[in-house]
Amino acid sequence: MLLRAIDISKSYEGVHALKCATFELRPGEVHALVGENGAGKTTLIKIISGAVVADEGRLELDGVPIGENSPRRAKALGITAIYQEPSLFPELTVAENIALGLEQEGFWRRVDWKKRRERASSLLSEVGARINVDAEAGELTMPEQQLVEIARAVGANSSVLIMDEPTASLSKEETENLYRVIAKLREQGVGIVYITHRLEELSVIADRVSVLRDGEVVGTCDMAQTNRHELIRLMVGRELSAIFPERQVERGDVALELRGVSSRASGLTNIDLSVHRGEIVGLAGLVGAGRTELARIIFGLDHADSGEIRVHGAQVRIRTPAEAISYGIAYLPEDRRRQGVILEMPVGANITLASLRKLKRFGWFDFKGEKRIAGEYVQRFAIKTPSVLSQVSTLSGGNQQKVALSRWLATKPSVLILDEPTQGIDVGAKAEIHALIGDLASEGMAILMISSDLPEVLGMSDRIAVMHAGTIAGIIDGAHATQQEIIALALGAAAA
Repeated sequence: MLLRAIDISKSYEGVHALKCATFELRPGEVHALVGENGAGKTTLIKIISGAVVADEGRLELDGVPIGENSPRRAKALGITAIYQEPSLFPELTVAENIALGLEQEGFWRRVDWKKRRERASSLLSEVGARINVDAEAGELTMPEQQLVEIARAVGANSSVLIMDEPTASLSKEETENLYRVIAKLREQGVGIVYITHRLEELSVIADRVSVLRDGEVVGTCDMAQTNRHELIRLMVGRELSAIFPERQVERGDVALELRGVSSRASGLTNIDLSVHRGEIVGLAGLVGAGRTELARIIFGLDHADSGEIRVHGAQVRIRTPAEAISYGIAYLPEDRRRQGVILEMPVGANITLASLRKLKRFGWFDFKGEKRIAGEYVQRFAIKTPSVLSQVSTLSGGNQQKVALSRWLATKPSVLILDEPTQGIDVGAKAEIHALIGDLASEGMAILMISSDLPEVLGMSDRIAVMHAGTIAGIIDGAHATQQEIIALALGAAAA
């Protein structure tokens, strides 16, 4: 056995993240680790990689106890982890980020910049990424940052490679390139721990799969001997009847309308789009088509050169997010860790951050009101946290997403823009988020949902607007749309 984690337990503020969890990895194996958000997956891999110290249990590598672990020791032993959220230094170039941790020479040395760039370029090419090695990491998109992380991990020549949601933000082509890299690593005897919420990936890539629920390993089996339905049952502890809720659409008046919106800086041209009260409009398209750029203009983060934005029939000029909020517009961004939540702040403060004006009473801040509002959303969204005073950094990725969504719902918006709302969220939590989105639409909220997950777009949208090269290529009825139609429009062809 290459790696064994035996009877691992870990608690945070009285909450059990792991309870006597045992996990094994063979050489040349892809062992998938699945479970709902908060099930303990990230805690387990952080213990293996040395980022977190277990309360109980032990680790073995090639049958030898690891003993006291740390990131430095794990790396020296050949254990490398790619976490769900990229951890690049934004001010450094891509080549410099890849070089960190790979170049072993001493501090006082002359840097061979040509060799460094060539190595970075070679590693990026190996994972199928076309990224300028001299670009600053902070200028990259989330998918590009993820590819840089993967390239750096491949260059580490590790015997154990941990991948936490590596395809969450990747395109289909990038995902297929990653699969080829994994196949090559498997042939070299590298053991891969693969965490994913995309259960359809498992039959393609995994040899075995282990299911975590509430901090315990509730099952391990060969992938060839199980199926998606059984894995979902193990993950949630119950039958999951539907991921996408059925609802009757009662479309109201137009809540948000764009007329000829264009922005040279954002690469948008002549955008015409409307979202009615009670309606979910899916915004589909390939990465780089302009979906997020359009959302940023609506929310006042960027600005249009021409065109009109109308809210409830009245033309408005949105220059800042504060003005967007005043018009009843809320925006949940794609990158929750950098833009959605403040990790060092408590859950309660995060939830009320966008609605602080409502908590001011005669010049004083209403802390009891903050606790009450936060408590309501913690209960409504089933956010797993010991207290509203706990730091968001202690929460799982899915619960952080729920906190981010709670913040914007606390402003009581009439228009809600969601950018990849279920990215990195497990199937059980995804069903809960979908049900919530459906409930919000049923209550009369107008929802513009950006998603790269075609089943999600098809399952949730009343209408689907498909973007290509910075413009709306077509709008189709959600009830009769097909993946083929969406892909054709996203590629710039006429829908069949």
